[in-house]
This record gives sequence, structure tokens and C-alpha cells, in this order.
Amino acid sequence: MYMVYWTVVEDERCTPHQKLFETSDMVQAMQHMETLRRRQREGEGLRFITMASEHPDLVGHPGVDVTGADYNWKKRRR
Repeated sequence: MYMVYWTVVEDERCTPHQKLFETSDMVQAMQHMETLRRRQREGEGLRFITMASEHPDLVGHPGVDVTGADYNWKKRRR
């Protein structure tokens, strides 16, 4: 899934907004962001336009702190 976030700044007041897009709607999410950026370029008080993603079918919790005993990654190979 994709979540687009942006903040509207009016009269020194910041109001956060978000819009959810399904996993298959990445193009629509990016088009929405471009619409927001176009409005920003035209002088509208929009800031912090960004997108985050999260796959709904993850098997485990995200992160690298959960590794098995056989985990042996090294930055440099010797």
C-alpha cells in the first residue's frame, strides 16, 4: 500500500493530510504527488510532500534486528 502525505500551511497554521492508495495504484499515487507539487509551484502553501509504502502481506515484522544464527553478512569480503 502507498500513503501520500503533505502539509497545508495557511496563516502560520500547519495542517497535515494523507491519502491511501492500494498496492496496485502506485502510478495514481505518484500522479497525486505530482498534482500536489504543481500546486506548490503555483504558490499554494503545500509543504512536505512525500510518499511511504508498506506491503500488506509481509510475513514478519520489518527490520534487520531479527536474524537467524546462520546470518553472516559482512560489508567487506575477505
